[in-house]
Amino acid sequence: MPRNWVVSFSEIYTPMGELKTTFEFELFGTGVDAGQTTFRLRHAYAELGKFGVGQYWSSFMDADVFPNSLEYWGPTGMVFFRNLQIRYMPIQGDSKLTFALERPGASADGGVYAGRVELQGISPRFPLPDLSAEYRYGQKWGYLELAGMLRRIEWKDQNTDQFDLSGSATGWGLNFSTNLNLGKNDVFRGQFVYGKGIENYMNDSPVDVGIQNDPSNTTSPVKGVVLPQTGIVAFLDHTWNPKFSTSIGYSLSKINNSDGQAADAYKQGQYALVNLLYYPVKNAMMGVEYEWGQRENFSDGWKTSINKIQFSFKYNFSQAFYKK
Repeated sequence: MPRNWVVSFSEIYTPMGELKTTFEFELFGTGVDAGQTTFRLRHAYAELGKFGVGQYWSSFMDADVFPNSLEYWGPTGMVFFRNLQIRYMPIQGDSKLTFALERPGASADGGVYAGRVELQGISPRFPLPDLSAEYRYGQKWGYLELAGMLRRIEWKDQNTDQFDLSGSATGWGLNFSTNLNLGKNDVFRGQFVYGKGIENYMNDSPVDVGIQNDPSNTTSPVKGVVLPQTGIVAFLDHTWNPKFSTSIGYSLSKINNSDGQAADAYKQGQYALVNLLYYPVKNAMMGVEYEWGQRENFSDGWKTSINKIQFSFKYNFSQAFYKK
């Protein structure tokens, strides 16, 4: 059964400009639906001229750094998030400039205090949309891109005890990415991202806010803090000839944990792969891939690695509808 289904309507001309719409879903279950062919919406998005609205790749993300790989999830340190948004694109084309207001949201880790009654009445609040922007400078040799994220995260203590655990924080991030054409047969795909409280925009990071101890403060002995995040992606896609290609590379996701997080909290993930892909005919591909991953916890000394060899076959088919 195919994993992705795409229905795309494009080149519909209106007095306000060209209207483009995309509806995309997949049947690849994740989370509680892992291993099942469960409906999962990917994109439901429309553009009219310089404006766009709907669920689509965040403008803080660069989808073009994803390597030509078989593994589904992708690099651990990549910014990877589809989000509801309204965007304005004053510059379009190989070079582009985009501003977007995106649906806010964040997750928190109660850490060693997660079971305490005092934390049960804490409610998140997001008074403002996330603000994201990207600028890409494109040339024949590839492109350079810089994206930014600014967000407001608040939480309210609804309890009526002696503590006041309400608080707020500003999350922010900068994402530098590139594709470099190293000759006719090689493309380097790279990304470096750093920020605080941007974990839910990352491919493989758990929480945006952690617990920080403040024992000298009798009213607020613990407080929430946005967690610093670093992400790295570095891959080389090589084309041997029209029938064969290889992707090889490495990715890192690292969090600076707060002192109130549990010892088994996520600290660092690493990811690497190498493959050989074969394209016997148009729209068909088969290949073999070696994948390696590693997770390291915050402070309990636990670290583990996994190795996998994956064989896959893929056939692409789609239907596009055009109306002029």
